[in-house]
Amino acid sequence: MTKTLSFASFLCAAVVGAVSTLAPAETLLVANQHDQSLSVIDVEAKKVVATIPVGGVTGHELAVSPDGKRAFVPIYGNAGVGRAGTDGTEISVIDLASKKIVGKVEFPHGVRPHCAVFGSNGMLYVTTELDKTVSIIDPKTLKVVGAVPTGQEQSHMFVLSHDGKRGYTANVGPGTVSVLDIPAKKTVTVIPISGNTQRISISRDGSMVFTADQKAPRMAVIDTATDKVKGWIPLESPGYGTVPTLDGRWLLVTQRDTGKLAVVDLKSMKVEKMIEVGKGPAEVILSKDGKKAYVACNFSNQIAVVDIPTWTMEGLIQAGNFSDGMAVAP
Repeated sequence: MTKTLSFASFLCAAVVGAVSTLAPAETLLVANQHDQSLSVIDVEAKKVVATIPVGGVTGHELAVSPDGKRAFVPIYGNAGVGRAGTDGTEISVIDLASKKIVGKVEFPHGVRPHCAVFGSNGMLYVTTELDKTVSIIDPKTLKVVGAVPTGQEQSHMFVLSHDGKRGYTANVGPGTVSVLDIPAKKTVTVIPISGNTQRISISRDGSMVFTADQKAPRMAVIDTATDKVKGWIPLESPGYGTVPTLDGRWLLVTQRDTGKLAVVDLKSMKVEKMIEVGKGPAEVILSKDGKKAYVACNFSNQIAVVDIPTWTMEGLIQAGNFSDGMAVAP
């Protein structure tokens, strides 16, 4: 009897120890444009567990600090890109533990700050459309410490190369992509794409940049070695947000008009699968382990969860009004 109890105690301790070492379920943060809030979503429970006011009209995108403690939400204004409206002048800094605004990054005039990206050097890079720049912010001091000119209007979305030396902006109205030398703080070149372009991403090996033509159902593929469009990926309808999978094999493309997520094979440069998601899919990001795709569906106020290994839609999570930018936090 003693040996049996001892073994049982050992087994129980082993199970408890194994459970305690499991990684906690990740949290998804979603910027809800029309609610001026962030939804805090428990992705395992598939529900909103908290709502945080962002302190302005209105936050479209966000970035989470590398330590997972703070969210930075640029306050863009009350209009769409290129349209008349208010011009945002600040970035709200939110402490994720207390779920409160603990600071602000302030610009001296209206700049419409929009897309925020942390670099490998710890600096925060934010597109500042009205200045035709990407502003560089020290997240410790909350001060603007520099800027990189884009040479174009409406530099809306931004992506960094993995070494942090090159930046790329999708310039909506001009329909171009600006290539930026980040250390030198200068524009390298401007690449024509179409009459209107949206969103931008970079391949896992850094060899290609992708942006969506809004005038035709196709994705531009930019060769980062030559800074030229090397080809096009045909789509069913115009694409929007994109993200490459962690293995570098696939490119996920949202299609707002059809409510679908296209899965592009980056070897053949062809769409291999189409997955029904919610209404008006815009941004798409990956879970930390790369096994899930989260798709913000603006028009249905939902987040679609797609299982990547099986390419199946797991379900829809109700978020806030006009769910848009997303980030994953520990």
